[in-house]
Amino acid sequence: MSPEIADRLATLRIQLQAEAKGHCLFSRDLCMALVERTDSGFGSIGSTGILTETGLAYLMWRGDRALLAGKVGETAAEPAQVDAIRKFSEDLKAALGNP
Repeated sequence: MSPEIADRLATLRIQLQAEAKGHCLFSRDLCMALVERTDSGFGSIGSTGILTETGLAYLMWRGDRALLAGKVGETAAEPAQVDAIRKFSEDLKAALGNP
């Protein structure tokens, strides 16, 4: 990881939690995303999830209803959860230099 990317991540309070061949896991507060590693740096960012009482859940929409979907089912997403997921995704993309 370049020093510039590391600085942007630190400024946005995004932490590298784990690295594996081909992927990195980033988090901030309860939000997490898996990011592809490429020879030139970072590739695509996977869906952003949020940790809930029942495990990792992903934001999805049914019409205009925001839901958190995980292994144990779906629950209504609170507006603050939707905002946190969206902001984390935007900040992670910006920090990694993804359009």
